[in-house]
Order: sequence, then structure tokens, then C-alpha cells
Amino acid sequence: MKKVIYLALILCFISCDGPEPRRPIEVKTGSYIKQSIKRNKLLLAEEEAIIQRIIEKDTAHNYISGTNGAWYFYNKKNQEQTQTIKPDDLVTMRYSLLDLNNDTIYGFNEIGTIQYKVDKQELFLGLRTSVKLLKENETATFLFPSSLGYGYHGDDNKIGTNIPLKAVVSILKVEKDSILN
Repeated sequence: MKKVIYLALILCFISCDGPEPRRPIEVKTGSYIKQSIKRNKLLLAEEEAIIQRIIEKDTAHNYISGTNGAWYFYNKKNQEQTQTIKPDDLVTMRYSLLDLNNDTIYGFNEIGTIQYKVDKQELFLGLRTSVKLLKENETATFLFPSSLGYGYHGDDNKIGTNIPLKAVVSILKVEKDSILN
């Protein structure tokens, strides 16, 4: 009987060791991420240079630098309206997308008139931030590097990988959020 108890105690102590953690087989150095960052910086610099050449050649318009890295000019400016678009406003708008060679990707009629709840619905990054620069009854043309457009992924349809975009955006109506405004 003593042998059974003694054996049970030994087994209990031996089995109390926790599982030994597995060690990683391969250690990541982060070099892939560093290469990706370098590639993206070079791509952005190339796209910004293309946009700057377009701006220099276009003497008919006065381009403004947006805070998000886009450039734009007004096609139609509303001097009477003072309030800009804020988060939670409901915006009725139309827009078209072109490449930087002015070839239409999606026209106004193809996209149609949309209603957009500012900062509550998905639009590509450049358009989301640019809408807030405009007022009701204004139209502007924006130039976006691909990082502000559909980026590396594209839109799975007509916009491919890393395509800089030109967007013509018309704000038709703004319904202010009554709680915040």
C-alpha cells in the first residue's frame, strides 16, 4: 500500500510540470516591412511628381493643396455659403473618376447621385476627406495619389493597382445634423 501511495505522489509531482512552450522555427527580421515602406515612399514620390507636372502645365486653374495630400481647384465656388460640411451631415452629391490622363473610369451617370452620411459611410479615403472641404452647390476637381484612392488593391473592377485618380465632385445638397449643428 505504501508503494502505491509513494508511486502516486511521484506521478503527481512529475505531471505537475506545465507544457513547455514551443519556440518559433523562423525569426522574422522585419526586412519585408522595411522594403514595403521604402517601395511605398518611392511610389508616392513618383505620383506626387506626376501631379506636380500636371499642376504646372495647367495654367487655367488655381490649385490648392489639401491637408490630406490631394490637390484641387474649384470648378464652381459658392461665395454665399459659409458653413462647410461636418461629420454626420447628410450630403447629396455626384462625382466622376478619371485617371490622370483624363480618361474616364466612372462617369457621373455611371455612379449616379449618392447620399453620403459624412464619416459614417465608406468612400475611398481621398473622397471622404475632400467632401469636407466643399460647401453646398460647389464643384471641385481633386487629384489624388493612389494611396488616397484605391491603393494597392484597386476596386476589383475598373481601377487597378496603384492608380492615381482625378475626381470631379459636385455637392448638390447638405442636410446639417441637427444635434451637432
